[in-house]
Amino acid sequence: MKSYDYIVVGGGSAGCIVAARLVKEANARVLLLEAGSDEYHPVLKMPAGYMKYLASDRYLTMHQTQPQPQLNGRGVIVPQAKVLGGGSTVNAMVYMRGHRHDYEDWNHALGHEGVDWSWDSLLPHYMAIEDNDHLGAPSHGVGGPMKVSHLGHFSPLSRAYVKTMQGMGIPYSPDFNAGDPSGVGFMQHTIDWRTRKRCSVVDAFITPLRGDSRLTIASQALVKEILFEGDDAVGVRFQRHGVDETAMAEKEVILAAGAYQTPKLLMLSGVGPDEALREQGIPQRRSLPGVGANLQDHYEVPVVATTRGAWGYYGQDKGWPMMKAGLQYLLFKTGPVTTTGVESCAFFDPLSGGAIPTIQMFCVPTVYLDRDVMGENPGHGVTINSLLLRPKATGHVTLESRDAAALPRVDTQIFGHPEDLARTIAGFRFARQVIAAPPMAEMVDKEIFPGVDIRSDDEIAEHCKRMVKTGYHPVGTCRMGHRDDPMAVLSSDLRVRGLGRLRVVDASMMPNIISGNTNAVVMAVAHRAADLIMGRESVDTDSNKERAA
Repeated sequence: MKSYDYIVVGGGSAGCIVAARLVKEANARVLLLEAGSDEYHPVLKMPAGYMKYLASDRYLTMHQTQPQPQLNGRGVIVPQAKVLGGGSTVNAMVYMRGHRHDYEDWNHALGHEGVDWSWDSLLPHYMAIEDNDHLGAPSHGVGGPMKVSHLGHFSPLSRAYVKTMQGMGIPYSPDFNAGDPSGVGFMQHTIDWRTRKRCSVVDAFITPLRGDSRLTIASQALVKEILFEGDDAVGVRFQRHGVDETAMAEKEVILAAGAYQTPKLLMLSGVGPDEALREQGIPQRRSLPGVGANLQDHYEVPVVATTRGAWGYYGQDKGWPMMKAGLQYLLFKTGPVTTTGVESCAFFDPLSGGAIPTIQMFCVPTVYLDRDVMGENPGHGVTINSLLLRPKATGHVTLESRDAAALPRVDTQIFGHPEDLARTIAGFRFARQVIAAPPMAEMVDKEIFPGVDIRSDDEIAEHCKRMVKTGYHPVGTCRMGHRDDPMAVLSSDLRVRGLGRLRVVDASMMPNIISGNTNAVVMAVAHRAADLIMGRESVDTDSNKERAA
């Protein structure tokens, strides 16, 4: 049995940043536990490479969620990264911070007590992490470990989409990350502009510490239980290569396993809703009904059209086109391999035209749906995805069994609120207008999915229920809240209520989902969490009251 200053459970975006900062800046001995591997295929370093593994379980855990009556019995599959670096190693690399209003909602959920989680308070952490290829102060950082850049290649369809949306009244946005992403433009990504390779949190934070004796990385480690002495977390029990091991933490245990696995581990350790613990026969350590509740995600629905020419990326991943693109990338770091394939998007409110965006609409310059779904192989085309940013319905995560290796039971509640479906339908109708407006219309041949015969709200609703999928952004299942909120799991400094020496630093902490891709937000939260753990921020709250709440 070994002892460390800190144990970090989960080697994703949050866990790697917290572990690295504690080692480097606090001279701490840190054990970083990752359930997945500590290596991955070199193709994932290429910006376009992630698409090879979207449906693979090599680096992803596939969660089959509960059937949803409001989706006619469908239960969507939601993947979660299973590799050191987490989402930053396998995601589409989009760098998006959301809307400043999102963070006001966090403070509102906290009753404006304790740590200030406003946009302005998090901005220094975004800037400290970032090394942007062309943007600087006052909104962006230069010289940080995480490389952020525009893509090295844009398709004609992406360029046409941006011009089309402007013609439809959506203004051009040169920077989605300055506090209000409203508008249309080209997304930034966590890609190193010098090498045109993915910049994961492993590249940015862990690789410089490889070989440092203060950092111990244990991959393929399944954490089974948090260990306690009284109300204080003192260590973890985990299994590695079939052998059970115990590690002790002299200061804190830090949970960073994600919105599905973090609440699961808390419940396995006797912390969570009474009913969930009783169902599995787990002795209760702390009753926290909010553990696993408040699950939120982004959900998207497509419109697919064929095009009059090869304007996008159809067929670029096979045969001679793939070989040609690969050689161009290897020799010159240019061409289609330097793109993620999703280059442009727009933020707006198609239903009421409000100032706060409710839809993030992506232009995907290919047809990415399976032939089995559409019934044909259409060839060259374009997909317009309408993604719901701020769903009203919330789901939950609970235990399937006491077996730590079993996946949790996930109930998404997609379209569980009528406004969510109404906004998605409005986004779908707007997407149809986009492919019919110039200059997109000059490139588009015809809509093929779901097809122009699908017109009424009822027909479109059925299409949405059939095709809605995750945006891969689950959050909120161990949310922060004020001390009188019975569903709050965390205090404003990310401590688990009623327990000592235990924090959550991943996407579980969000009271509400942010308006955009979530990886950048998780990184900024983790950077700030390290400051809180190291005592570099004072917390305006009574710790005794927090402990008793």
